[in-house]
Amino acid sequence: MTSSRSFGFLARIVSVLTVAAAAAPLAAIAAVPAAAPASPIRLAVIEAMSGPFANTGDAIMRNLRFAVDRINARGGVTLADGRHPLELVSFDSKNQVDEALLLLRAASDQGMTLILQGNSSAVAAGLLEGINRHNQRNPSRRMVFLNYSAVDPALTNEKCSPWHFRFDANSDMRMAALTEVMKRDRSVRKVYLINQDYSFGQQVSQAARSALAAKRPDVQIVADEFHAIGKVKDFAPYAAKIVASGADTVITGNWGNDLTLLIKAAREAGVNANFYTFYANALGAPAAIGDAGVGKVRAVAEWHYNAGEPGMDAAYAAYRKQFPRPADDYLNARMLHMVDMLAAALEKGGSADAVSVARQLSGMRWTQEGADLWMRPADHQAIKPLYVFTMQKQGVGTARLDVEGSGYGFETALKVSAQDLTLPTRCVMPTLPR
Repeated sequence: MTSSRSFGFLARIVSVLTVAAAAAPLAAIAAVPAAAPASPIRLAVIEAMSGPFANTGDAIMRNLRFAVDRINARGGVTLADGRHPLELVSFDSKNQVDEALLLLRAASDQGMTLILQGNSSAVAAGLLEGINRHNQRNPSRRMVFLNYSAVDPALTNEKCSPWHFRFDANSDMRMAALTEVMKRDRSVRKVYLINQDYSFGQQVSQAARSALAAKRPDVQIVADEFHAIGKVKDFAPYAAKIVASGADTVITGNWGNDLTLLIKAAREAGVNANFYTFYANALGAPAAIGDAGVGKVRAVAEWHYNAGEPGMDAAYAAYRKQFPRPADDYLNARMLHMVDMLAAALEKGGSADAVSVARQLSGMRWTQEGADLWMRPADHQAIKPLYVFTMQKQGVGTARLDVEGSGYGFETALKVSAQDLTLPTRCVMPTLPR
């Protein structure tokens, strides 16, 4: 016969065993590791993030961040092993070739194979040579170079490479578009050329001379000036030379602070010439120019805020929602197209392998959001239309939107077709390895 004390003791044992048994499955579940998130596909951005061109680097990163965020918002890219987000990794080259090459090695050491750069054709040329050498020596870790704004034509001519893709129009194409407007403008009689003294600036000068000789042989080039890149703090002496020359037109490929300071000095010196530029549509230039630029300053690009393309209008509205500060108001269509095309290449090939990405990008056509872009396989140069647009006060004509809160926007002067900008290439493209 069992006592009540014994029954109580047994009940407590059964209770403990029951709790332990119930906890065992929970412990087993807790012991199973959670599914690891998909590894990101990292994009190495080698760009000047400090020094005199830091503002351009900041603008590039905002554009790329917006483009990457759009891809990641839909779940990233789908490869053969599942979905992966894109991730930007910024490297500060300080706009120096040697520094950029050191950073290229650092990116390789971290396993990155997708290299993005654009501000400075000199840096781009150095990186291209470095990537070519790297790919020859490391066939299992090849790299692809995505170029969004280094526009020296040599990069897709004499220096062309199966690993390099340029998403911007080269300087010959941009000059061809600008001089189409100048061909129609009979007020252009005397032209002053002023450019940064490196490969790109020299190419702009050469392209201007060639295009004017073909389209406007009556035009006189009164000066062909070069200055050190990123070194000049006061452009007043150059502005005085422009005034003294009697030029009615200035052509410049200057970018970043070199452009802003040049145009500011010209305004203060009372230069009454038209400016035909590559990049006067942002990064402080419109505010520095002010009323003096209305109807006189022109720029060229694949798109501008008042171009009237619905797809890009929607993209621009989304960009401004993400980056509402007026100082951050600088959206480049080509960077969106580049990242979108990269995502498409990754998904179509099912791999982030450099050979797969390069094979898919070569010959790709892209028509989303109003784009009309063909990555020509012969040289990996993007072939696309270009707009030439003229500075105007916001609200006048078709200048509905201004730039950077300046009160000044741009209106289309001419849209030049891709066919008219399809220039011959001197590239002898090496074959991609299997």
